[in-house]
Amino acid sequence: MLHFPGFEPLDAVKHQARYKRSAEKTAKLYDFEVEVGPVQIEGPSRYFDVDSQGVDWRTMTRVYVFDHNEIVRRLNGRSTLHRMAAGYLNAARVVWEGGALSYFRHAWRFGLFFLFPFLLIAIGMGLSLLIATAPYWLGLDPPLLALSAIVAYVAFFKLFLPWTERWHALHLFSDWELAVAVARFEKQYLKQWVEEGLVSAQAAFSEPADEYVITSHSMGASVATQVLGALVEREPDLFERKRIIFVTLGGAILQCALLRSAEVLRTRVGAIAHVKEIFWFDVQCLTDAINFYRCQVVALAGHPDAPQPPIVFIRLRHMLSPERYRRIKRDFLRVHRQYVLDADVRAPFDFTMMTAGPFSAASFANPS
Repeated sequence: MLHFPGFEPLDAVKHQARYKRSAEKTAKLYDFEVEVGPVQIEGPSRYFDVDSQGVDWRTMTRVYVFDHNEIVRRLNGRSTLHRMAAGYLNAARVVWEGGALSYFRHAWRFGLFFLFPFLLIAIGMGLSLLIATAPYWLGLDPPLLALSAIVAYVAFFKLFLPWTERWHALHLFSDWELAVAVARFEKQYLKQWVEEGLVSAQAAFSEPADEYVITSHSMGASVATQVLGALVEREPDLFERKRIIFVTLGGAILQCALLRSAEVLRTRVGAIAHVKEIFWFDVQCLTDAINFYRCQVVALAGHPDAPQPPIVFIRLRHMLSPERYRRIKRDFLRVHRQYVLDADVRAPFDFTMMTAGPFSAASFANPS
């Protein structure tokens, strides 16, 4: 299994810990045993082993984790002003390159997701500006402008911005910065990450297996496409006589691919879709605002004549307990993470069962 997680501040060890927690809960739900080993490091590769066993079956999975935590840390570790300036600059690039218009055309809720953090921070800046200039428009003494400026600074940086952390606003600024970088594919740090990913992917595909499952979540779908597409271009023979399943979970490939500059990414989407050994399916959810619901990603990436990934629709209400569903349904980022987490009831789709259960991952493309 090759797993490309989304834009989260988690390294391979933390992803392993999340997988272990979910797998242990799923094992209790489906009445089987599971053992998740520690993370092993070999060069650029990070992997851990999963051994699961039921009454009449046993599955051994080696999970390679392609996290981009260092990139997340790099983007989020800069000063607040730097992050804000970079965020608005890249939002302007998304608009200029036709991305924003395409989002509303094909998936209006994703368009709102794009606007949300930038509008939220803009409202805060506008309110702070009103506070700073209050003495002027209230006709008060000009010396009070210094005091109002201090109050405005405290209100914005010490009260408003910490409050927006519940919505991960500045984190989303960085997410959009990476989205533009993935689309343009010019940044050296991203090219280096892809090259390291290629080495790890080659190591994974060199191991014998009944099937190779590539899972990607959210932004991970775009970086997975860059890595897998580059591998298709350079070593097409690597896929011969292998059963390969590519699963995009709440995939946001179109977040990047709909930008005009994303020529390399769109080419690689088509290259992957044309490899007969790769069976690609797309898992989507209506209550998840951060996916392109009912959109055919390959066609919209400019390849309408290529094989189109079948779409699998899941319903979180049918996977979670009423209490848990009520607790998370208004947190759009938490809802978006549910694809790779455990369920409360047996359902047609389950991430652990797909990656470490007794059935081929391809069977989850046709849930009963």
